[in-house]
Amino acid sequence: MQLKVKLLHPDVKAPAYAHAGDAGMDVFSAEDYTLQPGERHLFKLGFSAEFETGYVCLVWDRSGLAAKQGMTNLAGVIDASYRGEYGIVSLNTSSEPVHVAKGDRIAQLLIQPVQRVEVQVVTELSDTSRQSGGFGSTGA
Repeated sequence: MQLKVKLLHPDVKAPAYAHAGDAGMDVFSAEDYTLQPGERHLFKLGFSAEFETGYVCLVWDRSGLAAKQGMTNLAGVIDASYRGEYGIVSLNTSSEPVHVAKGDRIAQLLIQPVQRVEVQVVTELSDTSRQSGGFGSTGA
C-alpha cells in the first residue's frame, strides 16, 4: 500500500519511519511554536496525503514527548477522503513551556484498516460477566 504525500512547502518533511518494522511514521512540525502549560495548538505539517478507502490514519503521541515533556495529541482520526493539509492538535499537560522547532518530530501516524459496521437499534443487549461495570470496575 502507498501513502501518496503532496508537500505544500519546499522545506517541509514527509512522514517517515525511523526504523524498519516501526508501526508509526514520524511527522514533523512545519512551524516554530512554544506551547504554554495547559495550552493546545494546531501544528501544521505542511503536507496533504492520499491513501486507500477502507483505511484510516490514526494520530498517536510520541512516547518520549509525552513522558519527558507532557505533550499529548488530540483529535486523532484522519479519514481516507481528506485531502487538506495535515495538522496535529497538541496539548501541553506539563507545568513548563514546550518549544517545538520547525522540523521537530511531534507525533506519529498509523495507517490501519477500518471495519464498517451496520448500526442496529435494539431494546435489549446480551448479558456478560462484566455487565455495566465501567471505569475502575476491575480494581485498577
